[in-house]
Amino acid sequence: MIPATFDYFRPQTLEEALGLLANHEDAKVLAGGHSLIPAMKLRLAQPKAVIDIGRIADLSYVREEGGRIVIGALATHYQIESSTLLRGKCPLLCEVAPQIGDVQVRNKGTLGGSLVHADPASDWPAAILALDAELTIAGPNGRRSVRAADFFVEMMQSAVQSNEILCEIRVPATAKSVAYVKSAQKASGFAIAGAAVVVDKTRKTAAIGISGVAAKPYRATAVERALGGNALTMETVATAAAKAAEGVDPMGDIHASAEFRAQLARVNTRRALELALSRT
Repeated sequence: MIPATFDYFRPQTLEEALGLLANHEDAKVLAGGHSLIPAMKLRLAQPKAVIDIGRIADLSYVREEGGRIVIGALATHYQIESSTLLRGKCPLLCEVAPQIGDVQVRNKGTLGGSLVHADPASDWPAAILALDAELTIAGPNGRRSVRAADFFVEMMQSAVQSNEILCEIRVPATAKSVAYVKSAQKASGFAIAGAAVVVDKTRKTAAIGISGVAAKPYRATAVERALGGNALTMETVATAAAKAAEGVDPMGDIHASAEFRAQLARVNTRRALELALSRT
């Protein structure tokens, strides 16, 4: 199908993009375009203005600052997948990136665009939650920071308001005791249930993010509490992982029933924890 008529803008700076948002009430921000453009073609979205931020160079980077890894919102999936810095200091992101879409998607799609779209079946939210990332959002009143746990509001809804733009994601440097395991929908590759884990073997704790199961991605806090302070053995991991869907309302659709999604959450959480523990 053909999209409805719209005005197109291509700002060169973040400030210019924010100004355009302020002056156009019914506007959408375009990053990689894998979500917005199909929605516009189907006329599920009919913005009067499209603000293409894809060429703002200042939003595309991966670097280290103050002991944390800082990623521009326009960093592509491939940029993250191939980053030597991330491979050495935040390997979970490098593990997630190759499991997203295909080569064309990874070369064009962006981390920020995926996070703001807030699709519960996308891969990045699980990792961002497990890493307890900090997300920087720019708006008319300056910049504000939001923790990953507060960023995903509801299905397809993030903390980014209509007059704001996600500009940066900050994650901690981590050890290599990480893993991401998902059961994918075969045609699209989206997660029916995905589990990202970061294990601290010294403190005997784990942080776990889950995608694809509920209306929004979530931290598996029941599993984290069950593991906290205990010896991380196959037995304790299996017992704790059984709580991966505790306190959430799993979705059911043509791809998987709610009960099956809950079971996959438990199975993939256990598998991810076991994989992370097997790594030095």
